Amino acid sequence: MDNTGIMSLLQRSQSESGSSRSRFILMTNGGNLVQAKEIVKLVEETSMPILEEKGFEFVDCEFVKEGPQWYLRLYIDKEGGITIGDCEAVSRQLDKLLGDDLTEQPYIMEVSSPGIDRVLKRDKEYIKYKGKMVEVKLYKAVDGNKEFTGTLVGLIDNNIVITDESGSDLSFDRKNVAATRLAVIL
Repeated sequence: MDNTGIMSLLQRSQSESGSSRSRFILMTNGGNLVQAKEIVKLVEETSMPILEEKGFEFVDCEFVKEGPQWYLRLYIDKEGGITIGDCEAVSRQLDKLLGDDLTEQPYIMEVSSPGIDRVLKRDKEYIKYKGKMVEVKLYKAVDGNKEFTGTLVGLIDNNIVITDESGSDLSFDRKNVAATRLAVIL
């Protein structure tokens, strides 16, 4: 199975009697307000034993506001790809460990594969995907272009280096790169 963005959502609702129940699509309302970076760090630390036990890889975590709603997203992977069952299992275990005290802010927790067009963020990903086609998007245009596609050479001295279709090596300072993602080849 490929990683085309499978995800698992968990929704927590609280009954009028005050008891909480979990369902597969889960929203929580908790106790202590914590900064987004602290939440991400806590979720990463809490999820690692679950992922290691299952032989899964931690890819990324984010706590972001989109419109009026907050989302806690955990991206996971494994050799051969993540399944919806994998996402569900991690969601359920992580929800039990996080409990209701993560933040006062209601949020939706999503556990997902990074997808076939995954964003490369960590140094180890530039090693893992060396030789793969990538798309590099810049904050500011270089020679009139903000987007470049090529074969990933690697991360060299904090520069993302690709070889374009003409065989030329292009180097981009990492701080000027908005995103590097695996290219989807159809």
